[in-house]
Amino acid sequence: MFQQMINNPACCRQALKLIKMKRTKILYWVFTGLFSFMMLGSAIPDILSSPVAVEGFKQLGLPAYLVPFLGIAKTLGVIAILVPGYRLLKEWAYAGLFFDLIGATYLIIASGQPASSWAFMILPLAFFVASYYFYHRKLRLTALSKSVVSREDERVVAVA
Repeated sequence: MFQQMINNPACCRQALKLIKMKRTKILYWVFTGLFSFMMLGSAIPDILSSPVAVEGFKQLGLPAYLVPFLGIAKTLGVIAILVPGYRLLKEWAYAGLFFDLIGATYLIIASGQPASSWAFMILPLAFFVASYYFYHRKLRLTALSKSVVSREDERVVAVA
């Protein structure tokens, strides 16, 4: 069996594509899990209007009534990213969470807080970029594998 795989270049290419797809899926779920964990970690105190979240908003000059709204929006965005399918909804969720992160980073910098306050934002932004990159890479590889399978099916039908 293994000898046949080595002698058959098409089989080797297919095996390499499967390995690449598996690696991409693993990296996608690792980065998406870390990103989701961080976003939920900031959303839960917002939903509960914890004193720390309200005080943070006041320091940035924002009204306290935005705290639970943003917490619920973040939670819905995380759910949309984690649920399989719904490509358009995922794109909107990624966009919303990106704007949340960029807006929070800008507000922290603009409020005059020291770099130690906003430098932490690099971490969730990095997880966002990695999750979004591997999401699109996974979509691309899935589309490629489906087109290869359909071409192979056409060859089988033509030979038969």
